[in-house]
Amino acid sequence: MQQIIQQALPIVLMLGLMYFMLFLPEKKRKSAFTKMISELKVNDEVTTRGGIVGKITRIDDDSITLESGPDRTKIKFSKSAVATVRSQVNEQE
Repeated sequence: MQQIIQQALPIVLMLGLMYFMLFLPEKKRKSAFTKMISELKVNDEVTTRGGIVGKITRIDDDSITLESGPDRTKIKFSKSAVATVRSQVNEQE
């Protein structure tokens, strides 16, 4: 019995270490991403995963519309395409 415990203990410790090193940080990243997506607002400046920077002009259930570039081109993206929220842009009138 003692020999089985001695052989199984390193494997159990490695699995526990793997959980804390891999799965726990990924769970935190996923919850932070979900929080960021749920807090998106019109006029936020965002960067997409493809590197496009633009201002949010419209938010639907699972998509956003960005206005980007000097010619104010509007592009529709999935919310999951947002990588970062850069800042909130003040509306200029």
